[in-house]
Amino acid sequence: MSDLPEGWVKKMSKTHGKEYYYNLESQESTWEHPGPITDVDKVRASHLLVKHEGSRRPSSWKETNITRTKEEALEILDGFVKEIEDGASFAELAKVNSDCSSARNGGDLGSFGKGQMQKPFEEATFALQVDEMSGPVITDSGVHIILRTG
Repeated sequence: MSDLPEGWVKKMSKTHGKEYYYNLESQESTWEHPGPITDVDKVRASHLLVKHEGSRRPSSWKETNITRTKEEALEILDGFVKEIEDGASFAELAKVNSDCSSARNGGDLGSFGKGQMQKPFEEATFALQVDEMSGPVITDSGVHIILRTG
């Protein structure tokens, strides 16, 4: 079974001597693997954000001046992951602990499309399956765990 989406084939470039991918229907070609077929243009997600001193805005609704290091933020986040794996509610933890104003909604960010979030956040969210939680995701805002909800 091919790992290519329907309509795509792998070819060899005579000029460059390396493989490329070609879409038989659209006649598009690319050096990059076209990836799994997907028609998802929007996702819905919740997150729990822990800011640190290097965050683009090191303050939140909980703390006026955040002084923890990125390493400390990652340790805190790791503790939340363990709590969730042990049965704690993602939404309840986000309500109390997230440094994002979405905390009031249990971390729910609603639906968003590509280009609306910071790139690492977007890429992590779109890579998740519905009801799957990410590991730590680092952005300019801080460190996150993301739960894709739709």
